[in-house]
Amino acid sequence: MPYDFTSVPDRKNVGSFKYADMFERNPDVPDGIIPLSTADMEFYNAPEIREGLKEFIDHMVLGYTAGTDGFYDAVVDWMKRRHDYEIKKEWIAISDGVVPAIGDLIRCNSEEGDGILITSPVYYPFAASILANNRKVVDVPLLLTEHGYELDYDGIEAAAKEPSTKLMIFCNPHNPVGRVWTKEELEKILTICIENDVYIIDDEIHHDLIMPGYKHTVMATLRPDAGLHMAVCTAPSKSFNLAGMQTSSIIIECPERRKAFVGQREKSFRLMLNILGYEACRLAYTRCEAWLEECIDVIDSNAKYVEAFLKEHMPEIKAFPLEGTYLQWYDFSAWGLTPEALEQFMVKEALIFSDEGYVFGKTGEGFERLNLACPRSVVEATMDRLLAARNRCITL
Repeated sequence: MPYDFTSVPDRKNVGSFKYADMFERNPDVPDGIIPLSTADMEFYNAPEIREGLKEFIDHMVLGYTAGTDGFYDAVVDWMKRRHDYEIKKEWIAISDGVVPAIGDLIRCNSEEGDGILITSPVYYPFAASILANNRKVVDVPLLLTEHGYELDYDGIEAAAKEPSTKLMIFCNPHNPVGRVWTKEELEKILTICIENDVYIIDDEIHHDLIMPGYKHTVMATLRPDAGLHMAVCTAPSKSFNLAGMQTSSIIIECPERRKAFVGQREKSFRLMLNILGYEACRLAYTRCEAWLEECIDVIDSNAKYVEAFLKEHMPEIKAFPLEGTYLQWYDFSAWGLTPEALEQFMVKEALIFSDEGYVFGKTGEGFERLNLACPRSVVEATMDRLLAARNRCITL
């Protein structure tokens, strides 16, 4: 491997959110425990980004800065090359993150009291943003079948037909269940939303992280007018471990909706982004595709290792196939623990700091989400602790 995906960065005492959260949950964590919760990577950034930013700082004044042609060209070229998604520079509206953008999109595309569709278990800031903006959560849970998670088209259509339902926040690929939706699945969702005048907030923040054997489709590419019915939320943050740069490209084809989105940001005087964020994004999209491909292979290998380990040693725990993202979803319900008891087992006995399933909605109770963007040694140590704690504490 030309890149280093085996070293474990030391992120203690440097402000890492997930480490601070780990010590808050269990102050007695011994040295060597790596939290696998919050969705950033336990990998060093690509050397092309590190060296590129050093060169950039050497000759730049770090003042107020707008996006350069190089930044916008990199975004346009990446979407075309990586996703066969042809966009225009003027469609790109900047944001200091996809989550803040979702809040802005909610405010400028709906009114207080309106309904907004989600499909739980799903990324918890969706519901939090809806409630924080005095809208109504319209939850149509995913269907858990013998084949895995599927969309409830009948339920989504019924909810979309309600006059008060104005938006759908759609996770593509899906976080936390790891599904990469097929073209056929996306076409059904798009048709339902267009026919019922439901605008789509299409969260594609993980769309570069597609495991071998799966194919991602940007919903806006499904038909010529598809992009007019949605905002496509993108960022290099998950793909290249750049969350701290807070740089996102929100692609809004409809001029009126794009103007409303920009106006919403201007109300809080969020007029530009971090100068280093612009450059980190440009470097990622122009120099780091080989790093990303190798990273995906490491994540895919980690997921397969965990699946095999659980099948051999703890077959009662179901690991859902990781199709996309680097966040694998596990069903612990066979243990019969309450969500609170499962959490205590993880953080006190197994010393595993994942994201508890219940934070993703009621349908996530009894599940855990584990971040596999980390060196194999970390995954192996985590599985060993899980097995030892299970044998010590769980009676089946």
